This record gives sequence, structure tokens and C-alpha cells, in this order.
Amino acid sequence: MALTDPIADALTLVRNASRARKQRLDVRASSIVTSILKILRQEKFIFDYRLIEDKKQGILRVYLSKENELPARRITRIIRISKPGLRIYTKKESIPTVLSGLGICILSTPEGLLSGEQAKRRGVGGEVICKVW
Repeated sequence: MALTDPIADALTLVRNASRARKQRLDVRASSIVTSILKILRQEKFIFDYRLIEDKKQGILRVYLSKENELPARRITRIIRISKPGLRIYTKKESIPTVLSGLGICILSTPEGLLSGEQAKRRGVGGEVICKVW
């Protein structure tokens, strides 16, 4: 079955696994999902991720926490902002802040996927992919 929005699918899997307090989950691999997971790891929302090769596109194994430990920051909500049917863009002056800095927004910029703070520092705007807190 064809997947219309792999980003929303990956974010939903991470959100549901976090709510169920799972230690790990598997997501279909793609370059944009890998970049999103990299940002979530930098911001300490997930512990780590690894690419598992199969004979297709690959699987990303996402570790939400270490063995028998809670993550540094637990994911409360993940909201997909820009969707395939409606793209949402922002200028560098109006990059959204999430819960007064407690959460992050992820943007797709000409310099690649960046968190909202990184985009503000670099002075670039772009498509708002999602918000995480």
C-alpha cells in the first residue's frame, strides 16, 4: 500500500510509542525522517536511532530511552503543521516559538532541516514541518 505522508506516519509512530512508554520503535527509513530524528536526538527528545538494512528502503530503529531509564525530555505532543494538501511557510522574522521555548519546531530550509532556534540563528525561514513538546 502506498504511503501518502511518510512524515506524518513517522511522527504518529513516535508519539504513540512515547505515550505507551515504549523503549524503542521501528519507522520506515527516508532521508527527511532521518533528519527529523537527528534534530529530535540533538534536542534530547529521543535517545538514539539506527538504520537497519533490509532489501527494501530500510528501517530506522528509534530508541526513546536507555535501558530502564526515562528520557531526558518526554514527548508530550507532536503536531504536523505543513501537510501535503496545505504547505505552511514562515519568514525568518516570524519563526514560531513552542511553549515559550520548552518545545521545538522543525523547519525545512534551504540549508536543510533545522530546529526553530537554529533557523533563527542562521537567519533563514522555510516550511514549518512540525512542532514537538
